[in-house]
Parts: sequence; structure tokens; C-alpha cells
Amino acid sequence: MAAQTVLTTPRATSDARCFIMTSGRWFHRALLAFAGCAAVVVWMVTTAVAPRVAAQAPADDSFNDSHFHLTNYIQQGITPRQFLQIMGTRVQRSTLFGIPLQQQWSYSNSGDYAPQYYLNSDAPLYYYSFTDAYVASVFKSLSPAEQARFDPMITGFNPADMYGVDHIRRVLQLFPGVFTGIGEFTIHKEFVSAKISGETASLTNPALDRIFDFASESGLVVIIHNDIDMPFAKENAEPVYLTQMKALLKRHPKATIIWAHMGLGRIVHPVRASAEAAERPPTQLEIVEGMLADPGLAHVNFDISWDEVAKYAVATPQTIAGVAAFLNRHADRILFGTDTVAPASADAYYAVFDIWKPIWRLLTPEASRKVRTGTYERIFNEGRRRVREWERANVK
Repeated sequence: MAAQTVLTTPRATSDARCFIMTSGRWFHRALLAFAGCAAVVVWMVTTAVAPRVAAQAPADDSFNDSHFHLTNYIQQGITPRQFLQIMGTRVQRSTLFGIPLQQQWSYSNSGDYAPQYYLNSDAPLYYYSFTDAYVASVFKSLSPAEQARFDPMITGFNPADMYGVDHIRRVLQLFPGVFTGIGEFTIHKEFVSAKISGETASLTNPALDRIFDFASESGLVVIIHNDIDMPFAKENAEPVYLTQMKALLKRHPKATIIWAHMGLGRIVHPVRASAEAAERPPTQLEIVEGMLADPGLAHVNFDISWDEVAKYAVATPQTIAGVAAFLNRHADRILFGTDTVAPASADAYYAVFDIWKPIWRLLTPEASRKVRTGTYERIFNEGRRRVREWERANVK
């Protein structure tokens, strides 16, 4: 989930600066300043510099947004009509979801200071189920033509609760014709998971399997956030959550799944290998490429949303070339998204897309089209069709 409504142009110290501005607590300042240093580490996507792509077609600046938050961590944001004004004719379609977690304002913790982001306070987060009713109500206020541009998603459920799936089913029954999928919802996320009240979500919890089973049955598209590794992980070791994540995905081959941010975070940086490694482990793109080649994961896609992911991708000429080559090979399984949160302006919204310009220029026309629009249309068109079909059979 993106941090703030206004995005900034990437700079060498942008991670630390952005988070220090959003947090007034000394612990966060120290921790996140260190994170800023980590963010500039080169993304070792290949063992050698990837060959430059021959096609140099100019990049189109239109796209569909696979990852958009209408509201923030205190359930404030913009309206769909305000977002439509920002989208204009440049963005034809977008997902539409809130944030399933509410930051508690604990007076004993922060006094008169009202936190607006999960790093602004040590108080816990809790699941805010009303977000789905809110998204449905503002969506239903739109005209049919306006509604056609959005794919609302259900997010207000607890993935550690065996009753979580019942919330999802109930939302479909109460608001037929509205939702296309579930997510973005979170299992393991740096700093967030430990703050959530109640039982900690897990990739091995049967409650999560019940949710994925229902997504398979109903056709709901799944957008899941799960960090591939822990913060400040050691080099040359398998990411701690990778085996469990792949096992979960393979248990549900009939679900249509998008792994948000390719498993990356602000501090959970791309997996890389050190020059001193006795046996070189796979790097981030090699891990993802191996998953894309696995027949047991043919139902899994990846989004490249969030400005933090973009900064890793464009960190050096080598990463630019490597990521472009990767996208040219696998464009039919990759979706672009902004991961912006209630952007205050068009400039704030489009800043994420613009970070990718060095890579857009290296994509073939066909790969560029798929990443920007085509893969979204394939996944969400089918999701709409299947969910409406389920509703016709199950909603009385």
C-alpha cells in the first residue's frame, strides 16, 4: 500500500525523507533513515548486464490501473468522480478499493496528534469492514458508463478469521453487480502485520484457504500483498516467505491471483546475490521468472505497482535494461498499477507512471500494450464475467 497522497520524484534519499516527514517518532526516524540507504542498493536482476532491447518505440502514456486506493488509513480520500477527473482520457479503467485497516487514534499514545498513517503512531491497526459498503455506495452513485471504468474490490475482511470468507460472500449478496475481486489484502507486510489487533495472519492458516476456495468458485480476482522476505534480510538466503507463498498459490490453481508489487516493499528490497556467495542464489527477477515458467502457477500474475518498486527498477542502467528485457518476455502476466492513495492531483497520480519512462522506452509495442492495458483487460474482463455469473446463480 502506498504511503501518502503526494508522490515524489525518486532521489537517492527519497525513502528516508518521505518517511521521516510522515513520522514524528524518533524510532521511525532512525529505522527509516537506514531503509533509505537500503533502497539505493542496486537491484541485481541478472548476473551480467542484460542486453539492450532493440525496439525503441516511443511509449504510450495511457494505461489501466491495477492497484488504486480510494481511501487511506483513516478512511478518508477522494470520490470516484474526482478520480474520474484525474483519469481523464489517459486512464480508461481502474480497480477501486479502500484500505481494509484503520489506524487507531489512541490519546494515551499520541495525545492531540491525530495519526493518518500506520507509521505515525504506535497504536494498533484494526480491520475496518465498512470500507466495502462505502466503496459500493459511491460506485452505485455513478452512471453506467462511469461504472464501466471501475473494478471495485472487496477488502474489509480479516484473512485470519475462518468467518472472513462469509464477509466476502455477504458483500456479493448485498451488492450484486458491483465487485470484481478481493484485495488488496495483506498477509505479511513490513511494520503493518505486527500492528494489527488480534491473531496474526498467516499463509498457512486454513482461513486463508477458505477465502481462496471461494475466489475460485465465484471468479473473484485476488490481489494479495505478501512480502517475499523479512525486512533487512540476509543476502544469499532463500526469502523467508517464498516457499509458503508458492505452496498457497499452488493449492488454488482455479483462482486468478495477482501478487502485488512482485513481493517487494519499501524495506523488503529485491532479492540479490553477493559477489562472495559460494553458490549464487536466484535474484528477484529470476525467482519471478521461475514462477512464471511453472505450469502449476499459470494462474498467477504480478503487478508492478508502487513508486517504491519503480525506484528499484530504474536504479541503474543495468536494472533498467534487465527489467525491460524481463517485461518483454512476460508482458502477458504483468500489470502496471500506481498504488496511489487518494491522490490530491493529477501530477501526484501520474508521477508513478512517469518513473518508469526509461523502461517504457525499451519495451516492444506489444509488450508495452500488454503491461499497460492488455493484461488488465484479460484478467478483469473475465473476472467481471465470472462474478456476474455466480451472482445470477446465487443471489436471490
